[in-house]
Amino acid sequence: MINQKLIIVSTTPIRRLIISSRRYLCKSSIRLQIDSNILKQRQRLDKFNKLREDQQRYNNKTATYYTASLGIFFLALSFSAVPLYKAICQRTGWGGIPITDSKQFTPDKLIPVDTNKRIRVSFTCQSSGILPWKFTPLQREVYVVPGETALAFYKAKNLSNEDIIGMATYSITPDNVAGYFNKIQCFCFEEQKLNAGEEVDMPVFFFIDPDFAKDPQMRNIDDIVLHYSFFKAHYSDGELQAVEAKPIGTIEMKASIN
Repeated sequence: MINQKLIIVSTTPIRRLIISSRRYLCKSSIRLQIDSNILKQRQRLDKFNKLREDQQRYNNKTATYYTASLGIFFLALSFSAVPLYKAICQRTGWGGIPITDSKQFTPDKLIPVDTNKRIRVSFTCQSSGILPWKFTPLQREVYVVPGETALAFYKAKNLSNEDIIGMATYSITPDNVAGYFNKIQCFCFEEQKLNAGEEVDMPVFFFIDPDFAKDPQMRNIDDIVLHYSFFKAHYSDGELQAVEAKPIGTIEMKASIN
């Protein structure tokens, strides 16, 4: 009886040690499992962050390329806007610019309309205050019927002691008539160089489209004004451009009619 008690008493610490060891191993296993899960989550998070950073860099690069492309596009557009606008206006008559596209001058357009109503075409002009030229029309007006060709002249004289390059622009009033006003020959948008004291006559050969007489909106239009403006010009990047007045401000214009 006494021996059994001794055996029981002596095995109790061993059991406790075993139980304690099991608990420790269990806790260690749980901790390792938790650490493993944390490591996996961190790896997933790092992978996600890397993907997000790569996507962000791609988006930034794409936005940079897009912005640069857009900037280049508008820069190119700004350089081509003037000749493009001029070409469109000369072909369609938009913006009060007469048509100068030779493809529009088909033989059927040059047949005078049988009508007693003649249209008065008046000629006016002006020159920039920094351009020392005398610029005048040699006739105040002509009368034509649609389809009839007409020839008019302007005179320009360089009043200075130096050679000067000029450039002319033009417009039609009323604006909605410009689509019917065709110029076969003129001196606009081209270099006009006058030597010191030189005087030249500049021809304008034009006609009004016969369809003018068929358009109900043109029924009450009896007067048309062809207006020229001359500016001092120079070449910039190979293109002829008007010289701005200095100091910057309102350009004084000189107008004259014989």
